[in-house]
Amino acid sequence: MTTQETVYLKPNVVFEPLVDRWYAWSHLLSPATAALNITGRHLKIINSYIQAPQIHAAACKNPKMLGGPFMDLQGKRVDDVKALRERTMSEQADLIELSEALQELNSTLQSKAKGYSLNELYDEVPEALRGFVELTYDLNNNANFRLFEALLYHSKYYRPESQSIAMWITENDERPFVLSTPRLEEEDILHFQIPFKDSAIDKIAAMKRNGGKLEDVIPLLPEMSEKELDLFKSFFTTEAPPAYEPYTGDKIRMRYFGHACILVETKDVSILVDPLISYYGYESSVDHFSDADLPDKIDYVLITHNHQDHILFETLLPLRHKIGKIVVPRSGYGSLQDPDLKLMFNNIGFDNIVEIGDLEEVKFEDITITGVPFLGEHADLDIRSKVCHHVKAGKFSMLFVADSCNVAKEVYEKVHDILGDTDVIFLGMECDGAPLSWLYGPLMPQELSRDRDGSRRLAGSNYERGKNLVDKFNPKEVYVYAMGQEPWCEFISSIKYTAESHPIVQSDMLVKDCGDRGIVAERLFGEKELLYNKFPESVEA
Repeated sequence: MTTQETVYLKPNVVFEPLVDRWYAWSHLLSPATAALNITGRHLKIINSYIQAPQIHAAACKNPKMLGGPFMDLQGKRVDDVKALRERTMSEQADLIELSEALQELNSTLQSKAKGYSLNELYDEVPEALRGFVELTYDLNNNANFRLFEALLYHSKYYRPESQSIAMWITENDERPFVLSTPRLEEEDILHFQIPFKDSAIDKIAAMKRNGGKLEDVIPLLPEMSEKELDLFKSFFTTEAPPAYEPYTGDKIRMRYFGHACILVETKDVSILVDPLISYYGYESSVDHFSDADLPDKIDYVLITHNHQDHILFETLLPLRHKIGKIVVPRSGYGSLQDPDLKLMFNNIGFDNIVEIGDLEEVKFEDITITGVPFLGEHADLDIRSKVCHHVKAGKFSMLFVADSCNVAKEVYEKVHDILGDTDVIFLGMECDGAPLSWLYGPLMPQELSRDRDGSRRLAGSNYERGKNLVDKFNPKEVYVYAMGQEPWCEFISSIKYTAESHPIVQSDMLVKDCGDRGIVAERLFGEKELLYNKFPESVEA
């Protein structure tokens, strides 16, 4: 292979985005949440591994510990982990200082803000946070602070130089759980220390389908050794991929890609919901669509909420060059636990962000996307960056409820009064959910008691709550999705179910109940293709 001939990126080349060598997710990009995750997650896991690597090795072999704070390095590479700690302490010193300042400010407010004016307490804001916060009370006189997050992105606390891309060839879907295992150096993995907004990412990703010349992309990347250059060349092939066949029919085609990812297509428009796309080009135990089944232009990407299995940069960055608009929940209120999604995407090279709130609409062609309230699933934290999507094409309607927990059925009753019946519902039923601390623990000033932590779950709807939703919207079809069961989701979701698992039992009950009432129902797994008329007779009548 020469640098002058046309080559294509192989379909099983992993494109893994990292921050400080940890898997990139939204809380590692927003400076405040990144700071607290460094001190409250990464360094804790690193120190624990250095002290007792064999305990981590044993825990990673225990299915009950899947997704826990244990490095999956088989008890080895302690020296490399020590080196990562030293590098973190040095390169992330500013963020460690910011983390300490956030904790200090919270302690000050809890001890000194007693309902009187907060003006004098601005003098006690830690130096690292001065100019970045507003001190506030809620209506019950509980003191808190609001972050000027945009200012933090323009400060030393936002470090694009910590961002990198790891590339390697995979032959399976297996990976360590990414929130607890950093990506260390491996002979077959090539690391590019480039920010996520770098256009080189778009050019390389586009070569998977369009092809290109290595001589055009190599100069865009950091200098490589001869060995690294050989590895980089091995990621490409002269064999062109199968040609994509765009949908040209007169119906609505929906394709399920796994987890909560669904592609909605007409001959004119394509909409991709919560993108999480698997690789292909290797033997897989589960049939699935991949990026080979995505159109050349994705008009709209819809994001339901800010969790790591619904905003997956590993999928979104390689698709950036073909995405028209990304619709995200409206946010930006400055609360620590709820980073601004539009701001985050803008800072990593996406300038095509549209925000949507409850009952706000986005219209194009004969499509209307309406934001619908998203209940629960965030452990009772005040988080606004979440929205379900009602999509209407012609007179056919779809409701993507994602992980919303229908804990207050009156909300969706009122939504139904406005939007009416829905033809198809996609509902997440991971109704156990992880405890609050699993995801948000590093942000908490004080550790919750185990019983309180366990009562506040990151859970979707159970049978009763799902049934209430179905009863109200009268769908013709119901699909349970977002269960995290596919093997290519395990590295990010840490979910493994059996037939006796509570979410499986509950979703089985809903599927059966729907079937008994003549409603088509199924729990999705792997891949599924559905076709619908845009003007069904029952709707036209």
